[in-house]
Amino acid sequence: MASLTIIWLILPFMVGFSIYLLPRWNRYFAVAIAAMSVIYGCGQFFGWAPFSLTLTDSFGVTLMFDQLTSYFILMNGLVTAAVILYCFDKQKSPFFYTQLVILHGVVNAAFCCADLISLYVALETLGVAAFLLITYPRSDRSLWVGLRYLFVSNTAMLFYLIGTALVYQANHSFAFSGLATAPREAIALIFLGLLTKGGIFISGLWLPLTHGESETPISALFSGVVVKAGVFPLVRCALLVPELEPLVRLFGVGTVLLGVIYAIFEQDTKRLLAFSSISQLGFVLAAPAVGGFYALTHGLVKASLFLTAGQLPSRNFRELCSQSMPRVFWWVLVLACASMSGLPFLAGYSSKILTMQNLLPWQVWVLNIAAVGTAIAFAKFIFLPCQAQPDLQLKPNLYWAIGVLLGSLFVANSFYLEAYQPSNLLKALVTTGAGWLAYGLIFRGLTVKLPRMFEEFEHLIGVMSLVLTGLFWMVLV
Repeated sequence: MASLTIIWLILPFMVGFSIYLLPRWNRYFAVAIAAMSVIYGCGQFFGWAPFSLTLTDSFGVTLMFDQLTSYFILMNGLVTAAVILYCFDKQKSPFFYTQLVILHGVVNAAFCCADLISLYVALETLGVAAFLLITYPRSDRSLWVGLRYLFVSNTAMLFYLIGTALVYQANHSFAFSGLATAPREAIALIFLGLLTKGGIFISGLWLPLTHGESETPISALFSGVVVKAGVFPLVRCALLVPELEPLVRLFGVGTVLLGVIYAIFEQDTKRLLAFSSISQLGFVLAAPAVGGFYALTHGLVKASLFLTAGQLPSRNFRELCSQSMPRVFWWVLVLACASMSGLPFLAGYSSKILTMQNLLPWQVWVLNIAAVGTAIAFAKFIFLPCQAQPDLQLKPNLYWAIGVLLGSLFVANSFYLEAYQPSNLLKALVTTGAGWLAYGLIFRGLTVKLPRMFEEFEHLIGVMSLVLTGLFWMVLV
């Protein structure tokens, strides 16, 4: 098993750099790599016992593989495969597929890391690959958005690296478990880096512009997979170090509320999806023990929404309300939004019920309100006008991409069949119905522009200082 795992981890980098040698086969190699991750994730989820690998001593690489890892690996494989299928006829260069495959491999590595220094290397490499994909169109706008992302990411990881050095100084080990006896300032610095990288709370307000201005497949990949590379270590730390779990849960609740408030009032489709990503990542952190399942369903839903929203004639909801979209796109949006809202028979329902059952009492009422807010936000897509367009020519690659994502949502629904209790079904229907009713009566005609001040570049750096100060206070308490 150890040899197979190492081969699986290394193969994306070997294939990625080999794509230039065989450019005609670049898409097929990329799909094969994503399919291998799906197979490996299924094997870990259904059959293999949890295990860990120590490739060197405390100075080096420690990898951990369990059910939590399997959820994230499955998500990475399925979303990456869908993005590649979407791009199959887009005439992307070998450079694009090289970066895509390398990014896929780096994200897999981040999901397996159990030590702080290996995670640092993975996240920094991820930042470079993400920057190259953001700037792939080479427009002035994409270059600015990419540089902005790279600078914010590198600044956050500099804080993280200082915290990692302090952990090693205290424990002579880089293991996550060393956070239990590490200096409090080390925890604050490491958490600041991960909160920023994962798009959590106000440190994650770099997401809306980055996702909104990137190409459609890159937005889908970022929202579905990349931000989870910063969230996963927070979940792992909460499980390995129980003293940190209340802090992780607190940031999860704050993130849910921040994201859903912005999503409700947003009138741009891609920005709404980005703010929703912030909110849904909060659900992952609010119940760390079951966060893997929620992350999987969110990744599948959000990728399908970004890919479909990219086909709409406008990004402005006001304009979309005055024209009819093709009915085939509307059905995809309805299924994805129903899953995100927690309606039955889709994996979003099962994961939301499982998450709600693992909340602490003080979290329950807050996240129930947020669930209604989620239904309000996604009602904007569900109640858009549509009509049949028989002359519409859709390319098969879009069908395949959406089919992989939505098909996986139906299959993943079986992971927690215990959710199908009458009380749970009634609660899901009431929550979603309340959200739709509130949208129709109140929010549909309401226009409120929330300030974008904190999304500006200089304020993003300043916010890091404020969050760091707050973290110092919280870990001391």
